[in-house]
Amino acid sequence: MRIEPIFRDRADAGKALAERVKHSVPGMDALVLGLPRGGVPVAFEVARALDADLDIFVVRKLGLPGQEELAIGAIASGGIRVLNDSLVSELQLSPRLIDQIASREERELKRREELYREGRPRIPVQGRTVILVDDGLATGASMKAATQALRLQGPKHIIVAVPVAAEQTCDEFRMNVDEIVCAYTPEPFLAVGMWYEDFSQTTDKEVQQLLEEAAQRNSHQRHEAQ
Repeated sequence: MRIEPIFRDRADAGKALAERVKHSVPGMDALVLGLPRGGVPVAFEVARALDADLDIFVVRKLGLPGQEELAIGAIASGGIRVLNDSLVSELQLSPRLIDQIASREERELKRREELYREGRPRIPVQGRTVILVDDGLATGASMKAATQALRLQGPKHIIVAVPVAAEQTCDEFRMNVDEIVCAYTPEPFLAVGMWYEDFSQTTDKEVQQLLEEAAQRNSHQRHEAQ
């Protein structure tokens, strides 16, 4: 079976997604949060189309030592921790072990936030319509952790927006967020990267450059509005 890519690259996917999102959030004071690294080029295009603020929302999985693929929870931007309580109980994990795992991931999360923001403060989400963006959803594990963590920070609305997703995963999110925008849900889905001509890894430098450009654009717009 031959798969025809839908998007040239993440920027192209972001422009396509922005057209869908504009119909979902007309005139809202939205804050667009990209999940690094791959979600940031997509989020950049969405934020540009909406004239919205752009920031990152870093999520780090809390993996069980020796079985790192088994997620017992996650931490996210803003000092938020969410745990899979049933799994923690089933495995009889001690609070001390969980703290040790979280401490290691918190150091990496902080490193990434400092690297990407380059001294810019985190944009507050409380009371705002927040659009969480990634480059696609397969299982949606990182995005689920992000939505759980984000909700604890008090946004007015949470919208998840992705260019491409597995239809079942997209449907699962409808119960947990205010709105989900999946631009394309091809069948069979297979993997996110199948739908991009260029799915090369987004670099830290690219993330830094896009956030800097978005910050300068929004600063210029606010200056003109005064």
